Amino acid sequence: MSKVAIVTDSSPNIPQEYIDQYQIHIVPLNVIWDDETYTDGVDITANEFYKRLSESETMPSTSQPSAAIFKETFERLHKKGYQILAILIADKLSGTIASAMQAREELAGAEIEIVDSLSTSMATGLQVLAAAKAAQNGHTLNQCAKIARQARDQSGVIFILDTLEFLHRGGRIGSAKRFVGTLLAVKPILAIEDGEVISIDQVRTHKRALAKIVDILEERTKTAASLRIACLHANDKETASKILNKAKESLSPQQTIFAELSPVLGTHAGPGAVGLAYLTDM
Repeated sequence: MSKVAIVTDSSPNIPQEYIDQYQIHIVPLNVIWDDETYTDGVDITANEFYKRLSESETMPSTSQPSAAIFKETFERLHKKGYQILAILIADKLSGTIASAMQAREELAGAEIEIVDSLSTSMATGLQVLAAAKAAQNGHTLNQCAKIARQARDQSGVIFILDTLEFLHRGGRIGSAKRFVGTLLAVKPILAIEDGEVISIDQVRTHKRALAKIVDILEERTKTAASLRIACLHANDKETASKILNKAKESLSPQQTIFAELSPVLGTHAGPGAVGLAYLTDM
């Protein structure tokens, strides 16, 4: 039976301990800043990114990995005898899947399955971890892909942003665009559904928004037999710790993961973003 290698991009920012444990292969996206291109999480770390963002008069942009980078990764794994499952940031949010598909077309002999996570950050990461566990336990490529798609259907992410400006400027604001220009009169609660950023609720204060995220998650997962949670933040560990502790008290999850938004996602979310990704019954 062929081995299955799990590939994802850098946007989930899966903690290194899990990458090492499950031998997950990362294809980084890129941050473009002042005519320089940085490899996400490699040439620029989250700490470096958010420090520079707070001081810079210019703003970064992002780009997907090239097809050549995907081809190099796929070819290396194929030569080692692996079948390949790539679980990637939503196609509606990035051109990453298009690059991966182009690379697959150039490697006719390799068995490569590409799954659109329909999300990003640790909502994608939890799908990746579910498939990686299956691969480590000897499941076939088809079985791992099926588990990834099942996890996709049973996962999500709910979050708030300190400002909508970054999301709006990057063109990834979806239905939440109606809140631009409200000058913080409301705090929209956002989610990613079918690969798009949408608004699912709104409150008046940041404190209430944090509590509302846990309330919404509790309602969404109330019938779940098991629950895994990943808390995510953009340079706001203190607030993220508080919301994770509240989620633990209210929901008693089977597993919790603490993750910072990668520089690529920080470009679009901006500093101060916090949220909860979840996966049920896996």
